[in-house]
Amino acid sequence: MKDIEKILLEAGVRPTANRIIVLRELTRSNCPMSLGELEQILGTLDKSSILRSLTVLSDHHLIHDVEDGRGVIKYELCSGHEDGKDTDMHVHFYCEKCGRLICFEDIPVPVLPLSDEYSVHAVNYMVKGICPNCQ
Repeated sequence: MKDIEKILLEAGVRPTANRIIVLRELTRSNCPMSLGELEQILGTLDKSSILRSLTVLSDHHLIHDVEDGRGVIKYELCSGHEDGKDTDMHVHFYCEKCGRLICFEDIPVPVLPLSDEYSVHAVNYMVKGICPNCQ
């Protein structure tokens, strides 16, 4: 619990009970989680409280969202950010059979050769297929 509070404080976020609970659950998870999944696990918090916490955590670059391949937004911890930009851009894999979203944190998103006129803040790189468990 102290580690979660420290993370929040270092990011300039007031460590409220709801923010601590939501961030703690995201740190425990081994894959991104949707608002619905968080609501199910955190039965004591309502959807609007969870969403407010997710918004604050995202605004302070502690978490980022990714579309899971079906149009559902899922949230995961950011392992890096600088100058208000997410530097934790990695490849995600969506299994079309079981619906799992898997992070490949060791595979960075390829650099896109955009002109300097564009300011990129995030990239969603999704690979779809069948995971080894469903083969």
